[in-house]
Amino acid sequence: MRKRSKVALGLAGLAALAAVSVGLLADHLEADPVLAQLPTGSPAPTFSARAIDGRMINLADFRGRPVVLEWTNPECPSVRKHYDSGNMQKTQAAAAGSGAVWLTVNSGGEGKQGHLTLAEAREAAAADRSRRTAYILDAAGTLGKAYGATATPHMYIISADGTLVYNGGIDDKPSTDVDDVAGARNHVLAALGELKAGKPVSVPSSRPYGCGVKYKG
Repeated sequence: MRKRSKVALGLAGLAALAAVSVGLLADHLEADPVLAQLPTGSPAPTFSARAIDGRMINLADFRGRPVVLEWTNPECPSVRKHYDSGNMQKTQAAAAGSGAVWLTVNSGGEGKQGHLTLAEAREAAAADRSRRTAYILDAAGTLGKAYGATATPHMYIISADGTLVYNGGIDDKPSTDVDDVAGARNHVLAALGELKAGKPVSVPSSRPYGCGVKYKG
């Protein structure tokens, strides 16, 4: 897979608490140049996006179920740590088993590291043997900037009523070492378990770690 250059992230902003519509491979859409700041407890921005298998994914259609958003970059060592170890796939499977929806988002801009064409994304998704619900290409960066995604992996959890209840890293071991997976607290699974038990999420936010999202422009 070809390497791509790094770009700096945009500055944080508040614009994206409103609904946002995202189209797969819609290069004519110009993304907002700032990143949203989404505190937990706020409404999750709504969106519509076409998945790599052709389905239209509407966040509103999943009302009543928890939704996990995972930002990814197939060339990022932190992403590879969790996929190559099988940890991400196990987390996806456990999430699905609890009734959650899992949406993977790639916001790598065209010409940037991590960007995939539709054909490359389909090939990568098949190779990862993931248990995700859908994979969304967000080359314009509209969805990523609406949620304020800064890293890969950057994880978000939306509760059944549409509230953002988790924003941060997949776990508490910010490294690229596969050996760290076993002793880590998986924040995503912990939060989903607490939601299912009717409890508040005890760790609603953490520092996301990994590679910076390589936005367009």
